[in-house]
Amino acid sequence: MLQSIRRFFGERGFLEVETPARIPANAPEEYIDPLPTLHWQLQTSPEICMKRLLCRGYDKIFQICRCWRADERGSKHLIEFTMLEWYRSNADYRQLIDDCIALLRLVSEDCAQAQPFVRFGNKIDPNGIWHIISVQEAFSSLAQVDVFSCIKNGLFDEILTSKIEPALEKFKTPVILKDYPLQLASLARISQDDPEFAERFELYVGGLELANGFSELTDPQEQRLRFEEVNRNRLKLGKPKLLLPEPFLGELSAMPPSAGIALGVDRLVMLTIGADDIDQVVAFTPESL
Repeated sequence: MLQSIRRFFGERGFLEVETPARIPANAPEEYIDPLPTLHWQLQTSPEICMKRLLCRGYDKIFQICRCWRADERGSKHLIEFTMLEWYRSNADYRQLIDDCIALLRLVSEDCAQAQPFVRFGNKIDPNGIWHIISVQEAFSSLAQVDVFSCIKNGLFDEILTSKIEPALEKFKTPVILKDYPLQLASLARISQDDPEFAERFELYVGGLELANGFSELTDPQEQRLRFEEVNRNRLKLGKPKLLLPEPFLGELSAMPPSAGIALGVDRLVMLTIGADDIDQVVAFTPESL
């Protein structure tokens, strides 16, 4: 699979890059805790350094690397896992959606003899017509609730995991959930069509979240405000504040219009071989070391 991924990006003119795995600060997130190491942190994602490369003129880049997230363990989660990230300058999230479609079809061809992906015994065909729906539409049609009301009442994640994701298990092709409400923008820019939404999407296959992509926010002041809001929310959750990635914020204004995405490679392997537990696709689980 790694060979197929590298061939996919090489044929499209992407440069494979390596960035440090041990960094002073990650992008702060409410529910993701970094692992400390010698007064710094292990990367939860390579995005900070990869975006700094975009700011310095690199055009199309990708990386396959190890990432770490504290206290993440379950049938879909490992504390240490393999991430694929890629970025395009002078692009938006629509190009990333096209990339996802082409990449998953190539992986299916190369690694599964063009057989569908499998999740809990259900077959999901990446060669069919993908379902591309907005988050607002998904909450309305699959859970019969208003997404903005769910956010206001702190129920977004609960409805997503209890109603939306189980419903997505039944789809026979991959699903793109796009246009997240602005309150959930993360590092995405505001939609060019509707300022209540952000140009963010997530890719699901058989109800399994596989990737998270954005049209990137390039305003350093707005990004700082969002990071500070994350830290305020972390304090409300009883979590410590996280350091801000100041060098990234200092360079962000130099980033051209860009788009970037992170994809879980271990999960893609799970789908390719029909594994229901991430433990089935790694050489060693943490408990076996």
